[in-house]
Amino acid sequence: MGRVPGAAVAGLGLVGGYAVARFSKRRPLGGVVLAGAGAVAARGWKDAAGVPVAAGLTGLYLAAFGVSHPLAKKIGAWPAVFTAAGSVAVASYLLADRGAADEVAAGS
Repeated sequence: MGRVPGAAVAGLGLVGGYAVARFSKRRPLGGVVLAGAGAVAARGWKDAAGVPVAAGLTGLYLAAFGVSHPLAKKIGAWPAVFTAAGSVAVASYLLADRGAADEVAAGS
């Protein structure tokens, strides 16, 4: 079974965490989704690219979550969430996932 890219986990964690919080009307439940996905993504980033990259991407994940709140007041909630998720996903791909995918391709 292949590794799930951290970009997908982190992006879906941000979107899924917001969706769960919004539609369940239970913000802590959305926080559980957000934290769980962040932990899974961080482990994948560490395995793929090492501790420094994982720490940086985890910081970005948390910062994107924080920035999405004031950004939502300017562009709307869903666009802000998608902007935050997309930013983290692109950074994850460039810093961790692309290298891991290249290694898998070279080994097959």
